[in-house]
Amino acid sequence: MKELKPSRLYTDRLELIAATPEHVKAELENPELLASLLNAQVGPGWPPGEYDRGAQEFFLDRLTEGGKPAQGWYLWYALRRETPTQPALLIGSGGYVGPPDGSGVVEIGFSVMTEHRGLGYATEIAQALIAKAFTDNRVQKVIAHTTPENKASCRVLEKCCFSWIEGSDNGRFEILRSTCRK
Repeated sequence: MKELKPSRLYTDRLELIAATPEHVKAELENPELLASLLNAQVGPGWPPGEYDRGAQEFFLDRLTEGGKPAQGWYLWYALRRETPTQPALLIGSGGYVGPPDGSGVVEIGFSVMTEHRGLGYATEIAQALIAKAFTDNRVQKVIAHTTPENKASCRVLEKCCFSWIEGSDNGRFEILRSTCRK
């Protein structure tokens, strides 16, 4: 049986690869295994930010339970693409908390390695995830959560045309299909 290649998204500088259970298992066991599967370098200090072991295990469970249809609705690895002077490098991750709910809402999150922050990568990841979500006709709204103190994440969401939801004590931002520029 021929192995299917994982789903991929491309931005100006990044290649996003939809995680499979094999990716996450490798990541949990040994970052060198993940590097081999992604055909990219994985720097010291991986994983970034809030993408910790608990998140990795959550994604592994969801991907394993959901099978092939779940791929692309959870974790995506963000690789800085290879250039003539630089190898491909895993610089962050992003994804969805799951497929759209019954109201057509999907939640995104993203995290970038400390040494690659402030370079626009988080914005590229978020824009790719938003565009991908709205290719599914079920999705009517994309949400994200962050605290007002996380100014970098707030700026990313604002650049991506998210609106802060007044009165949301959990730091909720959203963008509607009807207001999203395609």
